[in-house]
Amino acid sequence: MIKRGQVATLVAEFLGTGFLTLLVLSVQRSTIGIPFFVAMIGALTTVVLVFIFGTVSGAILNPAIAIGLWTARKLATLTTVAYVAFELLGAWAAYYVYGYFINTKLTFVGGHFTGRTLAAEAVGAGVLGLVWGAVAYKKWGNNIKAPVVGIATMVGMVLASTAGIGLINPGLALGIRAWVWGTYVAGPVIGAVIGVNLFGLLFTTDKELATAKAEAIAWTTSSVSTVTKTKASTSKPATLKKNVSGKKTTSKKRSSK
Repeated sequence: MIKRGQVATLVAEFLGTGFLTLLVLSVQRSTIGIPFFVAMIGALTTVVLVFIFGTVSGAILNPAIAIGLWTARKLATLTTVAYVAFELLGAWAAYYVYGYFINTKLTFVGGHFTGRTLAAEAVGAGVLGLVWGAVAYKKWGNNIKAPVVGIATMVGMVLASTAGIGLINPGLALGIRAWVWGTYVAGPVIGAVIGVNLFGLLFTTDKELATAKAEAIAWTTSSVSTVTKTKASTSKPATLKKNVSGKKTTSKKRSSK
């Protein structure tokens, strides 16, 4: 049975990514894609959304960051799949909402694959991934997390815009009609994975790394322990105990004789 808290986390990622996409889409189309304004609205929206949804779902709002955190074992597999799905759904819904507002269909703005765009998106997302690595390992609260993630979003988008649109988020790529697998999808994922894991490997203290390893071990063994418990519950421990006790009793009687 799905619990209220689980529904809340998915709805938070859906709404958060949807609002972020809608605002970025509005500015991107109205300013003819001026990078600074797009990055600024992306940063400000991220700050607000982290304050709103940070304690609910973590306010990841980016499938690339979700995958990066999963590779560092900071998100469970099912949680990551659900987050990515609802983030993309939120971005897709924002596309239709914006299309309804302007009463027209949006043209495709993704262009074609280029190595420069891929590299730029990876570098921009890498900056954001480093910050999310710090958030995950140092367990920052919303008061620090919101402004730092917001600033990193702006910096990453400006960097990525040097050779493309500057999205660093596959959800945004889907929402603003720039869904190009080789650049605006693969680029952010590669950058986020490198950024999150680079922070974990190089910039954590021994205590933080030990805590992270303990959490990772607990996470990877949780499914195994669940299966073990399930198998144990399906067996017949009462019968086994009786048999063992019966053998012990018999052996005692024989020894007494």
